[in-house]
Amino acid sequence: SGSGPGPGPGRWAATACVVTGASRGFGRSLARLLAPQLGPGSALLLLARSADALGELATELRARATGSDTGSDTGGDTGLRVQCVAADLGCEEGLRRASAALRELLQDASFGRLLLVNNAGSLGDISKSFLDLTDLQEINTYFSFNISSALCLTSTALRAFGARPGCSRTVVNISSLCAREPFPSWALYCAAKAAREMMFGVLALEEPQLRVLSYAPGPLDTDMQLLARTRTGDLGMRQHFQRLQEKGQLIDSSVSAQKLLQLLQEDSFPSGAHVDFYDI
Repeated sequence: SGSGPGPGPGRWAATACVVTGASRGFGRSLARLLAPQLGPGSALLLLARSADALGELATELRARATGSDTGSDTGGDTGLRVQCVAADLGCEEGLRRASAALRELLQDASFGRLLLVNNAGSLGDISKSFLDLTDLQEINTYFSFNISSALCLTSTALRAFGARPGCSRTVVNISSLCAREPFPSWALYCAAKAAREMMFGVLALEEPQLRVLSYAPGPLDTDMQLLARTRTGDLGMRQHFQRLQEKGQLIDSSVSAQKLLQLLQEDSFPSGAHVDFYDI
């Protein structure tokens, strides 16, 4: 795709960038790193449930884009458009709102690049063992948010953007070691991560002109990790996460997000690949 920038840190011109679960944790760190990477004519669409947290992030990113604190490049106004959509992707109304915003953004024919990061996800009730999971509605609600919404949003985005000659399209799935290995008390989370990875593997096969990546960010020092340490039903798992924290082995979100950005800049991964933080 000759129009895309080569390897290295050059800014991406006219990119439509979408990050789900952008209000906190890894998604927020990634949005902060991606924004300065997006050159003239670009737009950044941030999706999450919390309108307030999204609004704060958008204000910060707009201020940075119009300020001249970059030092490098041209400084000045990069013209980056930052949009927020507060929506619960686990329910039909929220998914409708997010999909409508995506379609509206992507009908703009001036974009030469699409980058969609499926980051939104939840642990589910990790105090429960497999045998405790008997409530169909609880299970369906979990999978609706963690699997179905990522499928619907990705297909909506790819249809809206279309196969534009000379344009590049990259879809990122934020994965986990849990996509590959079972963990006690985490039946829902492991199942969802494995399903998503396989789903995006199928996308990579069906659409060879796409770039598809499943990135496992490692054990991050986030609110989700705090839940893992305090709420996991399985004692061994809980102690494992507590030890990671005590030994300072949890990874800062921005450090892991930087590795993902590096992968995207180099753009040499095989499409459909699973790449772990520790592989890089």
